[in-house]
Amino acid sequence: MPINQAKVKSVLSGDTLILTAVNNPNQERTLSLAFVSAPRMRREGDEPFAFLSRDYLRRMTVGKVVRFKVLYNIPTGVKRDYGTVTLQSGESLPEAAISEGWVRLRDDAGRKDESEEYMGARWGKLETAFEIPDAKAFVEQWQGKKVDAIVERVLTGDRMVLRLFVSPSKHIQTLVLVAGIRAPATKRTNPSDGKEQPAEPFGTESHQFVETRLLQRNVAVDVLGLSPQGTLVCSVKHPNGSIAEFLLKAGLARCTDFHSTMLGTQMTVLRQAEKQARDQKLGVFQGVASTQSSTSSDVEATVSRVQTADTVFLRTKSEGERKASLSSIRQPKPTDPKQAPFQADAKEFLRKRLIGKHVKVSVDGKKAASEGYEEREVVTIIVNNKNVALLLVEAGYASVIRHRRDDDDRSPHYDELLAAEEAAQKDEKGMWSPKPPAAKTYQDYSESLQKAKIQSSVLQRQKKIPAVVDYVKSGSRFTVLIPRENAKLTFVLSGIRAPRSARNANEKSDPFGQEAHDYANRRCMQRDVEIDVEGTDKVGGFIGALYINRENFAKLLLEEGFASVHAYSAEQSGNANELFAAEQKAKDARKGMWHDYDPNAEEGSDAVEEPATNGHTVNGDSTLNQKKDYRDVLISHVEPTGRLKLQLIGSGTASLTTLMSSFAKFHSSPSNSAPLPGPPKAGDYVAAKFSEDGQWYRARIRRNDREAKKADVVFIDYGNSESLPWSSLRPLSQPQFSIQTLKPQAVDAALSYLQFPNAQEYLTDAVDFVGGTMANKELVASVDATEKDGTLWITLFDPKSQAAEDESLNKEIVAEGLAMVAKKLRSWELGRGKVLQSLKAKEQEAKGERRGMWEYGDLTED
Repeated sequence: MPINQAKVKSVLSGDTLILTAVNNPNQERTLSLAFVSAPRMRREGDEPFAFLSRDYLRRMTVGKVVRFKVLYNIPTGVKRDYGTVTLQSGESLPEAAISEGWVRLRDDAGRKDESEEYMGARWGKLETAFEIPDAKAFVEQWQGKKVDAIVERVLTGDRMVLRLFVSPSKHIQTLVLVAGIRAPATKRTNPSDGKEQPAEPFGTESHQFVETRLLQRNVAVDVLGLSPQGTLVCSVKHPNGSIAEFLLKAGLARCTDFHSTMLGTQMTVLRQAEKQARDQKLGVFQGVASTQSSTSSDVEATVSRVQTADTVFLRTKSEGERKASLSSIRQPKPTDPKQAPFQADAKEFLRKRLIGKHVKVSVDGKKAASEGYEEREVVTIIVNNKNVALLLVEAGYASVIRHRRDDDDRSPHYDELLAAEEAAQKDEKGMWSPKPPAAKTYQDYSESLQKAKIQSSVLQRQKKIPAVVDYVKSGSRFTVLIPRENAKLTFVLSGIRAPRSARNANEKSDPFGQEAHDYANRRCMQRDVEIDVEGTDKVGGFIGALYINRENFAKLLLEEGFASVHAYSAEQSGNANELFAAEQKAKDARKGMWHDYDPNAEEGSDAVEEPATNGHTVNGDSTLNQKKDYRDVLISHVEPTGRLKLQLIGSGTASLTTLMSSFAKFHSSPSNSAPLPGPPKAGDYVAAKFSEDGQWYRARIRRNDREAKKADVVFIDYGNSESLPWSSLRPLSQPQFSIQTLKPQAVDAALSYLQFPNAQEYLTDAVDFVGGTMANKELVASVDATEKDGTLWITLFDPKSQAAEDESLNKEIVAEGLAMVAKKLRSWELGRGKVLQSLKAKEQEAKGERRGMWEYGDLTED
């Protein structure tokens, strides 16, 4: 008889095998071992020793190529061939099974008594169950433990019947779902109408992939949980690893989100395998676009506004402001009576963590416009190395969206979000709590003048009241909330007058009104601020000062040229000096509404002489020094505007010399070369490497450019500034070099009585002259007055000269035609008649000789 070759697909019992053609797994035949019989395995109960008999044959043959010879067949019923099998090792069946006692000779083969006696002496008893009476208890008992098993049947790529070895004497045979995947369905018959339903694309391939690798193989099973239908969900692993991962890599299954929380971090491995198949367009991913790999890398942005607990506005330097939603999460549903009360708390949770912060943003996709919603980006936002969406879900202030199978615009941290949601629900956090949050209602005290006056009297007794800007009405008008008072106010900045912005499309803004409004929006919207209430206006608005990051916002508006000082209000507020100085700074820089400012054009009445005062201040101006105050100084820097930076020679400069020597030695050591721990912030003190000499100095961050990774710094001991890359900055955290040990030595100063030319050409000449004749030289300064912000108004003298008081370096600058006597003199300057007379004489002399700014005559006469 011919000898054939085949591959053993499975073993039905200790004497029967299913064979497939070596090159065609779909071509099957059943072969029983000739002249022997084995006990039968039945659902109603196995014959004694049936499993052990089958397991002996299974271990020897399944998955192996064998040679077989058909000796005879029985044509009754299902045709079955009987024969012998030879293994690659040379062993022959049924002889080997008979010798081991796992089969008995049939009655017609003789030796019956001897065979039965041999088998009965070797076999033991085994209990097999086909149902799990309490699946939940079974999961609790076996969760986190490995269970050995045999795959009895493969139904689809993700469903199989396993025989679980729960003990040496007890087995459980049950249906199991492979965790983390969904495989295409195979061909099946609908039980309701008996019609055959075709297999889904790649359903047959998925089934064969698992069957050829796992059928009747030993596997390790991790019991993870139950499906909603009560089916066990398990991770099934053969010696080479998880079958789910291999199926995904072959493109014969997709990840399913329903098992994500059961798998935990293992889900990440499965998603990577799925992505690999998708990118290679294998199996079910043929013709499917690859997961977006062209999404932009992380960009840095500032959160300018929080619209809801899942939607924010982001501002970047290159793109301006744009709206974005957090990937894969949803705020508490307004239509859900249990979730809706948590909307305000969720939004506040997000506002506190994001508003005004520099964040990293990665775009995960775009949601198309639908149901009245415009197209929007979905993003992942990282602040302080934490995923904001994950923080929301962990706190119970957001739920996780269940995406469609083909929806790839999802968070890369989706599995973490699902796990966090499950934990929040279990711990009853946020909107998963059975108790609603305490209702918070704000009382609007600006709705009537009477209510405003009553509340104003309460608030005026408090200083720096914590508040939140809820809405920006214009550059100087806001709606603010005071949480501790449950108060809502219309708040108006005192001491300034800001141009009005248009309230609707039909109105026209005042010049720079919209710019002022936009600036206030950028700096104040939804920010935590502090307010000082000074009074009320006629319509119930509260008047006062608003501080953001401890800076008076009225001052910031003035410095940008988006407001002017309202003199009377400024005097009443007590901030007149600060506000006038800020306005003058904007005028000098020609910013905003002062872009065409000409001090010569101001009305002459502004310069009318006022009597010298015996007090210390005049209308909020500088403090007048009644006694002569001479100080030795060193001019360390001259600003492009003609303002000076100087050092007061004395113990401070001596200490600075010692400090700088130690500072240089410290930074020359490689062990002290650590860079900044993170991006610098405006106002931070750092060590900065000056580009001209390569030495390190103490400095302060004035402005930071995160995109270019550069910062504008001011060297606090010398007054000059420079734009440096972050790599040229180091921490100034050493106590021996701190500003508490030695305060910054550079002092702001300005030359008394003088006004530098407006024309840039002449101004440059003046600055060059001052720098060339005075910079880095020891001089004597007569401090004539001191501003509230510490700026010194000085008259400079050469210590080598014995000239009279009016023969100063200030006078020399006027004589060269590089400056003129100020048109608008301060009150203390007006009291120095002799000095003014001498300066004006020099000015006339310079005009007559056409020096400097007077080379084309006296242009101020026009």
